Amino acid sequence: MITRRSLLKSLAVGSVAAAVPAATLIAQAEEEFEKLTLKGDIKQSVSRWCFGNIPLDAFCVICKRFGMVGIDLIDENDWDTVIKHDLIVTMSNGPDQIGHGFNRLEHHDGLIERFERIIPLAAEKKVPNIICFSGNRRGMSDEQGLENCTIGIKRLVPIAEKHGVTVHMELLNSLRDHHDYMADKTPWGAELVERVGSERFKLLYDIYHMQIMEGNMIDNIRKYKDAIGHYHTAGVPGRRDLDDQQEIYYPAVIRAIKETGYHGFVAHEFIPKNGIQSLHEAVKICDV
Repeated sequence: MITRRSLLKSLAVGSVAAAVPAATLIAQAEEEFEKLTLKGDIKQSVSRWCFGNIPLDAFCVICKRFGMVGIDLIDENDWDTVIKHDLIVTMSNGPDQIGHGFNRLEHHDGLIERFERIIPLAAEKKVPNIICFSGNRRGMSDEQGLENCTIGIKRLVPIAEKHGVTVHMELLNSLRDHHDYMADKTPWGAELVERVGSERFKLLYDIYHMQIMEGNMIDNIRKYKDAIGHYHTAGVPGRRDLDDQQEIYYPAVIRAIKETGYHGFVAHEFIPKNGIQSLHEAVKICDV
């Protein structure tokens, strides 16, 4: 299974950008792209793996120039690099995997042990959010998965509450990218959030994935706003730029998010057509 971590490694291997000195990349960004000062209602971030061919130090400087507040999906060993640039690790990678999550009781002991180790460390570094996954169905019913996930997450939330870190289960599409993944619909995820009943457990609503699975995004964002704690962006089809070649009109979606009273993070998670130019344009599109 392709994971974000494996994609990050593949982007880094043999990459031209990775061989360019960080200072050169920063100078290029300063020469070619205006410095952005965003409205600030929506705090924008970006997923690290999508730009894994850029050295992290240089990428942090570029993100700050583009007005973003942080970087998403950062491994524990890279937290300090992001933090030293006065950016937020807006979502940390967690210790579980997309296909191996909380929907199986036999996974719980190992997952809880690993989350119990990383959550206090995240709190110490002021990392506010950690991602988690449901796991794949492999023949399991959605109701059984809900029951099992509820049991496991309820074991986890006391430590999340104690340390003030929010665990987010990501909603992913099972039609194209993550076949058989269980948390593939907003109503299922929202029911899980309700059953767990903690402000330290929310959904990561990935706009790209949910457009593929169910559409009706603005209505669902409004309906399930209390269950959602984080957003990801990307164009459909192809997980590419937020441009006029894809089917989502992002200004309307971001306005709808703002209208719910949301003041959290929106992290870009698309594969850019034109490197950091694509990111610069996405940030401007979502600054509504």
